[in-house]
Amino acid sequence: MTKFLFVTDLDHTFVGDDQALLELSDRLQRHREEHGTKIVYSTGRSPVLYRELQQEKNLFSPDALVLSVGTEIYLDGSNNPDSQWSSILSQGWDSQKILSITEQFPELVLQPDTEQRPFKVSFFLKAELSGILPQLESELQKTKLNVKLIYSSGIDLDILPLTSDKGQAMQFLRQKWKFAAEQTVVCGDSGNDIALFAVGRERGIIVGNARPELLQWHNQNPADYRYLAQNRCAAGIMEGLTYFGFLE
Repeated sequence: MTKFLFVTDLDHTFVGDDQALLELSDRLQRHREEHGTKIVYSTGRSPVLYRELQQEKNLFSPDALVLSVGTEIYLDGSNNPDSQWSSILSQGWDSQKILSITEQFPELVLQPDTEQRPFKVSFFLKAELSGILPQLESELQKTKLNVKLIYSSGIDLDILPLTSDKGQAMQFLRQKWKFAAEQTVVCGDSGNDIALFAVGRERGIIVGNARPELLQWHNQNPADYRYLAQNRCAAGIMEGLTYFGFLE
């Protein structure tokens, strides 16, 4: 067994089946000790919400933490975001200008202050109102800001720097640690995980409880380096890791 880079979303992917989570955590930590595997949690959660989940589920410490939909990277337990990544994202980013445009859309409800991050502006947007997204996108494009919209789970709208998402953050870490795409596995369940699967030829595991927006994308973009698991959450990840030969 050789080392690999393991990148996983948390809610409804790594976390969601407590028994399977215990087993997978144990196997991954052993693999890290014996082979030098690197483990990354990649989540839409802010630092505050991540710590809540980490304590609730007793999650072991990863080698890197990608928070706020790829806009913050924390290495080796540091409390300070990686400055190299932050400087990449800061080009062409202006949250005040973004807010001046989003104010024109009463359908958008700002998420709590904890979820507004240096490189992320986040709203709640009900699925039945999501028809405003093309209009919002076109208004933002007029500003010449380098931004993009990510809508997931039928409620969460994140506005991020163009150069940022879970996939770009994963590529940044993969190149930093010199892992080939074939040695890298990414796992997810929802719309904000599409970036993990779409960015390159990394091995992908879509858990059995994946949301419709991810399944639809998967069906429209079939690839032999992506695996759709039968089992849900951590059990689905183990199924995929075995399929790709990362775990016995």
